[in-house]
Amino acid sequence: MRAEPEAVAKAGGAPIQGRSLGQIAWMRLKRDKVAITGGLVVVLLILVAIFAPLLVGWFGHPPNEFHQEMIDTLTMQPKGGSGIGKDFLFGVEPVNGRDLFSRVVYGARISLLVAFFATLLSVVIGTVMGIVAGYFGGWVDTLISRAMDIFLAFPLLVFALSLVGVLGQFETQLAVKGDTLRILLLIFVIGFFNWPYIGRIIRGQTLSLREREFVDAARSLGARGPYILFREVLPNLIAPILIYATLLIPTNVLFEAALSFLGVGIQPPTATWGGMLSAAVKYYTVPHFMFFPGMAIFITVLAFNLFGDGLRDALDPKSSR
Repeated sequence: MRAEPEAVAKAGGAPIQGRSLGQIAWMRLKRDKVAITGGLVVVLLILVAIFAPLLVGWFGHPPNEFHQEMIDTLTMQPKGGSGIGKDFLFGVEPVNGRDLFSRVVYGARISLLVAFFATLLSVVIGTVMGIVAGYFGGWVDTLISRAMDIFLAFPLLVFALSLVGVLGQFETQLAVKGDTLRILLLIFVIGFFNWPYIGRIIRGQTLSLREREFVDAARSLGARGPYILFREVLPNLIAPILIYATLLIPTNVLFEAALSFLGVGIQPPTATWGGMLSAAVKYYTVPHFMFFPGMAIFITVLAFNLFGDGLRDALDPKSSR
């Protein structure tokens, strides 16, 4: 008696189903509770940045609004040491009494905006340069590789300090001014000079992929270089691109905070985490002023790193062995 097709397609009473690579990666990622926790925190941070005005309207006060009634006129420090209460969840700043909760929430907007778009710029440039260098080789590879070496040796922080200072002298003559100009400048400096890191990774992966059978098959069918690069090779690079981009975002968050801390990022009174830390240095006797923006940076960087590590293990399990 011949077995029915349904019986052949079942094992232990459950139908056997094929899974795509994406489904397999998602199953691995779901089993990593630490990575999932990091991903949830990342989503929460993004929602906080998007709905900052709504959150501040519910739980705080406008970020640049002074509250002198919360300040001791003799010490110029918050009453009660920090001013933390039901009206000021994180307390208030010394001297002016601005709401720390509101400023931390609005600071998330600047940090994540700069980090995401700087990472996008780095990924686009690094992917294009890496895939071209790895596939064509020869003098093209040599030229791009030497350019990567130059960019990696470039004193990025010094360049950022000098560039911001120079542009500041001509700000009145530019079409874009104020915070918009500073944000665009930060995105350009951080993103443009960080592309060699991902470029090297993509180049190495492309060197391996260009010798694979599917690339030889495309060549034998008469496919040209651009088609092979962007239709055959690039789809196989999505996993390393996603992994590196996820791990690059927290680095860019730290770099933006460092530039703001040094005074060449977004200028006061706009709230940024690095700018708040810079202002808090003078008030070391008021620890809450430094604690909350510092913890915001710490939690953001940690969450992205945990999620990035889990994503790497899910998409490329061999790398974790």
